[in-house]
Amino acid sequence: METKLLSLKELQDSSHLVPDWEILNTRLRKTFKFQNFIEAFGFMTRVAMISESICHHPEWKNIYSEVSIELTTHDLNGISNLDIKLAKAIDEIIINQH
Repeated sequence: METKLLSLKELQDSSHLVPDWEILNTRLRKTFKFQNFIEAFGFMTRVAMISESICHHPEWKNIYSEVSIELTTHDLNGISNLDIKLAKAIDEIIINQH
């Protein structure tokens, strides 16, 4: 997949694909809450495996049972199709977990 920076219109048109992700300038951001640290860490492990498989990695922070994720494409200085793809895959982890 060729990495492509999304225009504002393309980003708005794609927003329904990644509901609940906040668009902040050049980043997508979402916070996930879990029952405990082990669940949060397990989630991060699954995200890491997907991220590595598409060679696109999140910026994230974990505090006990909470994981905050920001996605951006540094090379393009903005949100790309890879960020949307990874956000969708991350949301799928949550959907399949329940």
